[in-house]
Amino acid sequence: MKNSKICVVGLGYVGLPLAHAFSSKYKVVGLDIYQSRIDELNNAYDRTLELNEEQLKEALDNGIKFTCDTNDIKDCNVYIVTVPTPIDKHKKPDLTPLIKASKTIGKVLKKDDIVVYESTVYPGATEEECVPVLEKFSKFKFNEDFYCGYSPERINPGDKEHTVTKILKVTAGSTPEIGKKVDELYASIITAGTHLAPTIKVAEAAKVIENSQRDINIAFVNELSMIFNKLGIDTNAVLEAAGTKWNFLPFKPGLVGGHCIGVDPYYLTHKAQEVGYNPEIILAGRRLNDNMGIYVANQVIKLMIKKGHTIEGSKVLVLGVTFKENCPDIRNSRVIDVIQELKEFGCDISVSDYWADKDEVKHEYNLDLISHSELDSESIQSYEAVVLAVAHDKFKDLKLDNENQVVFDIKSVLDKSDGRL
Repeated sequence: MKNSKICVVGLGYVGLPLAHAFSSKYKVVGLDIYQSRIDELNNAYDRTLELNEEQLKEALDNGIKFTCDTNDIKDCNVYIVTVPTPIDKHKKPDLTPLIKASKTIGKVLKKDDIVVYESTVYPGATEEECVPVLEKFSKFKFNEDFYCGYSPERINPGDKEHTVTKILKVTAGSTPEIGKKVDELYASIITAGTHLAPTIKVAEAAKVIENSQRDINIAFVNELSMIFNKLGIDTNAVLEAAGTKWNFLPFKPGLVGGHCIGVDPYYLTHKAQEVGYNPEIILAGRRLNDNMGIYVANQVIKLMIKKGHTIEGSKVLVLGVTFKENCPDIRNSRVIDVIQELKEFGCDISVSDYWADKDEVKHEYNLDLISHSELDSESIQSYEAVVLAVAHDKFKDLKLDNENQVVFDIKSVLDKSDGRL
């Protein structure tokens, strides 16, 4: 694979760091459908903040090419697909981005080229859904004229310690020989090492259960928080005590959003139902986690009533709208569930998040963010309730000492609060 010219399709949180890593050893073309994204990257700016200016300049100096033009990828021989795999409003897998990417690659595919998928899918999706598209638009035959691989992404957005090259990579190929080639390609840049799975389906399944497992574990502690709240017991104190045992898993309660944990289990359950099995534990965990925003809002309202606040027209400040701390990613953020439920009660909601892009939040959720600079001690006092939804670093330093104000700390990071999970 030494003479590989790699095309990375999709330059988001996953694709861009991967393209940067490969550019240190290979010729790389990064393809994206948004010209604005390409323009920013060519100017050494990454709005996802996964790469800094210095890293982007390094990649550009290495000869990486960012483009929207499919003519620029015709001479590549390895195509790596890192597009999103969301769910639709019925919580069913939406493979549209994956199919479109496969169609684009199929039109430029040459004999002996390899197409590697990194997007999270259900077991069988690569060979059952993507390969037929590649065959149709290339007029080639799978495993004779071209080949496929699968290496599930394991990027943790906002994490500057566990970056792409420092996370062990699972790899797989459509034939044993191709599996070795795909593994060799990734092993050349992944310092943490690789694990070659026997088949693409095994690698697909391994990825989808990683996030399903986390989802179920978080659902468990979310349910514990509800039970302990009724019993008048501090959930965090319980988890701290239980955590003194060496094999107790350190999960914390909270909202479960983002483009992975809150989505991937539905890919697995979709495939299970397709073959006649109705998952119970996985879907139960999903239902519980999907309803946590409503639960939080109801707890806030109860605390406000206890302090004598009139709910209709009361001012509530929500701190944070991204799906996790110290990260600008707002995709599938479940904070919106808290906001919408509070609005249903008649509350006047203000939202602040210095990490999130105001225009993206307006477009995605129709919310107007207030600036973090407006949150001085005097302005914060004017709210009947404050909900700390995302534990961004700067939010932890805010002074919330109005005794008449309800403070609900979803992330349990404040020294003092009236309620928390």
